[in-house]
Amino acid sequence: MTLGKRLADIGYRTFSASMMLLTVYGGYLAVMRGYRYMEKQKQLKLAAENQDPDVIKD
Repeated sequence: MTLGKRLADIGYRTFSASMMLLTVYGGYLAVMRGYRYMEKQKQLKLAAENQDPDVIKD
């Protein structure tokens, strides 16, 4: 294999690996955002049931 092909292969693999990592990280961020949203909704519902004005202000 020539040096040019070898460098191209290494570059392609590096780029592919970085894109996979970014995709996984983006998925993680999306899941965490959804989790925090659901937790906030749960807190607001509980505060509304208990009529706790300090929590509802947020």
